[in-house]
Amino acid sequence: MSAGRWVVGGGAAVLLVTTGVWALRPVDVDTDLWSRVRPPIEARLVDQARGTGYGESEPGLGARWFCRAQALDLDERDGLVRAGVSTLCLEYGVRGGRLVECSGAEVPQVLRLRREADGDYVVVSQEEPPEGAGNAEWLTTHFGHATTAALDTTVPSTPLESAARTHFGLPATAPVNTDC
Repeated sequence: MSAGRWVVGGGAAVLLVTTGVWALRPVDVDTDLWSRVRPPIEARLVDQARGTGYGESEPGLGARWFCRAQALDLDERDGLVRAGVSTLCLEYGVRGGRLVECSGAEVPQVLRLRREADGDYVVVSQEEPPEGAGNAEWLTTHFGHATTAALDTTVPSTPLESAARTHFGLPATAPVNTDC
């Protein structure tokens, strides 16, 4: 899979492909640790996405961002957690009783989190690859060498669509349109 970024807006989808291969190595992720760091990662992604989507400029849509992170690697050392993740954020709204996808992006990232005194984790740093020159080097440096399994890694949009349908009170079978 080529590393890239895509943006949907105003009824058009654009894939901005960058050079290089998203180089990941399959690893086992500590599911308990992931269950504790995933919520603050996804909350940060939603906060960062607010105000950046096409749908937000159309008040009648009631657009909202939904984000999901998928762990690629996870390591805890010296009080910090390093989370290498694939992230997918999609902006959904409603038009005529139908769910519409307005904007979105899928980006590999590395986040570092610190555990607070109350036991919760907080994101203390976040990195993503540069677009264009330097992308392949960044991916290799942050995720290692490409493997066959890594080339097929993507974040599924189905959980985000389901969350959006629930948020907007739409039936589970409501179709998703991309003509925002």
